[in-house]
Amino acid sequence: MPHTTLTLADLTAVIGDNSADGEHRAGYNGVWSLRHAAGTRSLFVPAYAGLNFEHIFNGDAVTDSKIFFEPRVAPMNFRQISDTAVELHQPPTPTFHLESWTRFQLVAPHYLDLTFRCVARQHVFPRGYIGLFWASYMNAPTDKSMYFLGGPGGPGNTDRSPALWTQLCTQRHNDASTVRQRDDALELTYAAGGRDTLFKSLSPLRYTDPFFYGHHDDLVWQVMFDRSDGVRLTHSPSGGGVNAELQTTNPAWDFQFLIPRYEILKEYGFKARTLLRPRCPRAELLAEYRRWRAAL
Repeated sequence: MPHTTLTLADLTAVIGDNSADGEHRAGYNGVWSLRHAAGTRSLFVPAYAGLNFEHIFNGDAVTDSKIFFEPRVAPMNFRQISDTAVELHQPPTPTFHLESWTRFQLVAPHYLDLTFRCVARQHVFPRGYIGLFWASYMNAPTDKSMYFLGGPGGPGNTDRSPALWTQLCTQRHNDASTVRQRDDALELTYAAGGRDTLFKSLSPLRYTDPFFYGHHDDLVWQVMFDRSDGVRLTHSPSGGGVNAELQTTNPAWDFQFLIPRYEILKEYGFKARTLLRPRCPRAELLAEYRRWRAAL
């Protein structure tokens, strides 16, 4: 089976590999569908997915789409662990020789947890870093924005003003797309002649705490991370294509995990918790994040 449906408390999730099945197109792995009992439709574009492992990048100029989207097309193994948990295993990929395991687990009443692990099997990252990218193709929300706590930052910036709620809604694809953490001083290098990408295009905004949220109908979707190191937030106003019926675009609410100074055969990874629930005050979302981090 390339996919399964998990149901617990308020959530129903369809988790699958990168194969096609009915309306779902090949090349999109992760959460094929996520619904809340109070909602009327999936959070994600039905043909695509959310929390889709999309890119592995090393700074080389890439023109071949099969390499650019290697996690989408390289073989994956699907394994159901329990009634509430599944794992996607991707053996070492053809170009980047990265092996990975992604575990999804529903947690009552409205959480979907993600645990990612990876191992580089060969030295094919000549610039000394491994770049990984996940995309979530949102199903035509009225508000395309991502929201997070932000503040001044960057190398040499000593301003530690209190964090403020910050809105990110980029005007175009690949335009000021990626938000770094306030203390993120990592400067990635790229070969000349490569295509424009979301992960190359940096926003002047900075986040302070590693989470974001967005609105979908009467629901809120929040994505929280167990660390700031290596985590960058990314937005596209149109990454999920067009919803002709609603006459709007499907935005992409994305993120990256960067591994600088990597070693082969060493395991790296992170944990994330996503939340889907009826809309609530921002203070409650901040409390959700703090409770989860304290419990780790």
